[in-house]
Formats: sequence, structure tokens, C-alpha cells
Amino acid sequence: MKQYDEWNEVKKQINNRKKIVNFKEREIFWVRIGHNVGFEQDGKGKEFSRPVLVLRKLNRNIFFGIPLSTQIKEGSFFYNFSFLESKMSCALLMQGKVFDTKRLNKKIGMINKDDFESLKKEFKDLLCL
Repeated sequence: MKQYDEWNEVKKQINNRKKIVNFKEREIFWVRIGHNVGFEQDGKGKEFSRPVLVLRKLNRNIFFGIPLSTQIKEGSFFYNFSFLESKMSCALLMQGKVFDTKRLNKKIGMINKDDFESLKKEFKDLLCL
């Protein structure tokens, strides 16, 4: 069962946050995603967080990000890569969305340039752009 009441308490704390986190495209952060509806990707643990790749910085307060998973999947909705030594990650391309920087928790890495360019191409293809 989803813990919406607990998530709402965390969300109130996030919303009251004053600190602005500096970030760049290609960086990967723990992001407080929360509990979402239906098949939308959820965060995990007491912080309701999961790794998210910064795909595009829109301004200093918001970015377009793609949630990551450690469950490797195949197909046009996913892009598999490694940013931590000997550990694969899967970018959930179909779950990309805009995030406020207040949700950023901790930087954990950066995708390499070649993988980033390949991921962007896969994302554009997915959206038929």
C-alpha cells in the first residue's frame, strides 16, 4: 500500500526548502520523487528518492530529468549505461519529466559524454522528434 500521508509530510519539507542546489546537465542526483499514481515511477525509502539524470537544465530552479533504475530492461523505452564502477543503470526514458531543484538531494555521479549523446538520441527517437 502506498504511503501518501508520509510522502505528503516529506513533500511539505521539500517545498519549504530555501537552499538552491547547483546542477549541470549529465549529472545524476538522488531526487525526492515521492509516491505517484498508477504506473508512474515512485521514489523509495523514507526520503521517497531515486536516482535521476539531469537531461536538460531549463533554468536555475527546474530541469527535465529521467529517473533511473538498477533493473536492466531492453527496448526503446529504456537506455542502459554505467556511471558507477561495475554497476549498470537503466534510464527510464518514458518516465522523463520536469523537476524542481528543491527535490535534489545528493549528487551521486555523472553519465559520460558518449552515453549522454546516445541517450538523447534514443529519447528524441522515442518522442519521434
